[in-house]
Amino acid sequence: MDKPPIVLGISAFYHDSAAALVIGGKLVAAAQEERFTRTKHDPAFPLQAISYVLAEAGIRFDEVSIIAFYDKPFLTFERLLETYHAVAPAGLRSFLKAIPVWLTDKLFMKRLIRKELAPLGKIKVPILFSEHHLAHAASAFYPSPFEEAAILTVDGVGEWTTTAIGLGSGKSIRFLKELQFPHSLGLLYSAFTFYLGFKVNSGEYKVMGLAPYGYADSEQTRVYREKIKSDLIDIRADGSFLLNMAYFRFASDLQMTDDAKWESLFGFPRRQPESTLSQAHMNLALAIQDVTEEIMVKLAATAKQLTGCNNLVLAGGVALNCVANAKIRQANLFTDIWIQPAAGDSGGALGAALAAYYLNHERVSRQIDSPDSMQGAYLGPSFSDQQIRVALQKFAMASEYLTDTEQLLKRTATKLQEGNVVGWFQGRMEFGPRALGNRSILADASNPTIQQRMNVKIKFRESFRPFAPSVRLEDAATYFDWQGSSAYMLWVATIKKDRQKPITEKQLPLENRLAAVRSDIPAVTHLDYTARLHTVTPETNSLFYRLLTVFDELTGCGVLVNTSFNVRGEPIVGSPEDALQCFMQTDMDYLVIGNYFLDKQAQQNTNLTEDHWAKPLTLD
Repeated sequence: MDKPPIVLGISAFYHDSAAALVIGGKLVAAAQEERFTRTKHDPAFPLQAISYVLAEAGIRFDEVSIIAFYDKPFLTFERLLETYHAVAPAGLRSFLKAIPVWLTDKLFMKRLIRKELAPLGKIKVPILFSEHHLAHAASAFYPSPFEEAAILTVDGVGEWTTTAIGLGSGKSIRFLKELQFPHSLGLLYSAFTFYLGFKVNSGEYKVMGLAPYGYADSEQTRVYREKIKSDLIDIRADGSFLLNMAYFRFASDLQMTDDAKWESLFGFPRRQPESTLSQAHMNLALAIQDVTEEIMVKLAATAKQLTGCNNLVLAGGVALNCVANAKIRQANLFTDIWIQPAAGDSGGALGAALAAYYLNHERVSRQIDSPDSMQGAYLGPSFSDQQIRVALQKFAMASEYLTDTEQLLKRTATKLQEGNVVGWFQGRMEFGPRALGNRSILADASNPTIQQRMNVKIKFRESFRPFAPSVRLEDAATYFDWQGSSAYMLWVATIKKDRQKPITEKQLPLENRLAAVRSDIPAVTHLDYTARLHTVTPETNSLFYRLLTVFDELTGCGVLVNTSFNVRGEPIVGSPEDALQCFMQTDMDYLVIGNYFLDKQAQQNTNLTEDHWAKPLTLD
């Protein structure tokens, strides 16, 4: 019998480089390069991620059948040249920086890929290039539980395309409509990210988190919303739009906005990073979030109209906007919606691999799994107790090994009940930007002091940012107005009315507003009484599900705070060494890593010192 095709998918050179391995249509492993290099959103060629996915599958490099890249470089180069020509003489500085890189490396991508992969061996198989939005579409449709679905992909830009609507049926994907650069919802949102003082391609979720601090009924928010729609973007009934490029500089320069024009439009200068956030900043964040939601719902309605499908799948960076996703859901356009958990460029590696497999092998049939074929997104490396013990010995860390899993869970739940913050490192690392219970920092969601403590003392991040709740799937409707799964933390849900506590503190300063107790699970309740929900089942994560069960039995509360195991500016921890360093760097009280239980107070003689994390905290 012929061996099933082995496809290696790669995304690289923009941000969130990653690798994915698909064998016979089955996703075996996937990981972002950042988790190995410890450089957040690392754009470098993902050699370590590639080495990992091959090792995870027990595959030699010379056994790979196809290498698939998530982008078509010639089309991207064409866009750059045409854009520079259109805006000349503006853009000279950007042109002089970008074009030499293209002429020496990126334009000759096959040669560059061969060079980067040389440490693994000589390439003797085809290197295929997927269009960027085909990779996004494939990453959304093929792992979904649907035989047929409308496809909506929305991001900054891939080659020329910024938004695409398609139809997935069986193993075919057909695009029906698209928008092209420079008219981009992703770049519009990033422009506001930039203007509000956050980092592009990193801080967009901060704008989403800041939006509920805006006053929806204020005159200023209304004016901002109207100015966006009258001066910056022309939105059509079908969700298509045109940007007024007189206000933007991303096509010609090394920054996003024409700051003078934006200051004239909105009445305040571009906020400098880390400076004080004013109510005007919050109101502007709400205004652009509102506009984004309006466009996404209209695009989804058009996808429904064009395809007639009852199912929708989403990918592209904008699909990580879980508030906009919830608005699509609330519009009741579709019977079911599925979103790729690695919706951004990291998921492009997976999409490229799946597209290469299904679209280049006529005789293969598509396998459809329920609830999906992403395996809970637990696709990264795991570590044995022996490997963990080596790391503990390396740093002379004091620990206790608990052979009884029930004892481990009971002790962890008890420490959480007592108000402690616990690092939780178990099983295979998650693929995508969310920690889903394997590389997580946990706390009691009913504790009113936890949110501020975790932001300031553990995550070292802005005090306005909310935390997500993890809850067993069957308990979700007890705490939230929610039905169904939210396995990948890609939806927001509203806290049930009978659990809410009315708040009238609108005039409090920013740092105090989220500290107000808004519900009986205040640590995960945002200002608008929503939370970015994570539901857990025993099929996807048995150990984490059991921890939630034990905690519920102990406390009567079935919800835990779940935030990613990292500090600001660094990626989620990948290895035991990463976890130990992060544990010692922060005010975390306990660490549970495999079956090892660590108490911060017991770490008196460790040789893990500040030298191990001496580099300054990176702003993100």
